Amino acid sequence: MQKFLFIAGTLLIAAAVAWPLILKIGLGSLPGDIAWKGERFSVYLPLGTMILVSAALTLALNLIPRLFK
Repeated sequence: MQKFLFIAGTLLIAAAVAWPLILKIGLGSLPGDIAWKGERFSVYLPLGTMILVSAALTLALNLIPRLFK
């Protein structure tokens, strides 16, 4: 469990550091991302980005065990 938490934390920190690069390549504004600005607040739901990242992670996590057999 400790190993999993360490890896998850490391991945979150890496994603936070890489966020400016992620925005430069266009992952923050895909079709399907919802942005709404009110007078006093704004809401951003990156649905298209979440679907793309989920598909990429699913593919990667399914291929990794097959490569090391």
